[in-house]
Amino acid sequence: MTLRETINQDVKNAMKAKDTKTRDALRLLTSAFKQIEVDERKELNDDDVIKIIQTQVKRRNDSASQYKDAGRDDLLQIELDEIAIYTPYLPAQLSDDELESALKDIISKVGASTIKDIGKVMGMASKELAGKADGKRINECVKSLLN
Repeated sequence: MTLRETINQDVKNAMKAKDTKTRDALRLLTSAFKQIEVDERKELNDDDVIKIIQTQVKRRNDSASQYKDAGRDDLLQIELDEIAIYTPYLPAQLSDDELESALKDIISKVGASTIKDIGKVMGMASKELAGKADGKRINECVKSLLN
């Protein structure tokens, strides 16, 4: 069963259980999938679905931080609930130690030694660690390792 089929099944299960939060959040995801399919005229595979989910989580995190700054706890909670619903569909994220270890390997492969080499490291790290770590976390860790 593909990830998309799993999400569609979870929408049905949420409807049966009358879980409106989960149902609505997952429907937003499925509409994002359909939008990409129509715009790009392609069938989505699991990697595409994961990228879309990651984008949605990132958007929710950005919105949550803005709501928190504005003191809108009601809207903040909605965003946090949706993030909690989307997260189980994403691959497990690397811990800080695992990320640092993987980046040390990449730095040695690329031969980077100074902060000027960050572009080389980020290019390779983004490909190898896609879905396993957020780009912002990768960037911060690379900067600390190269300094």
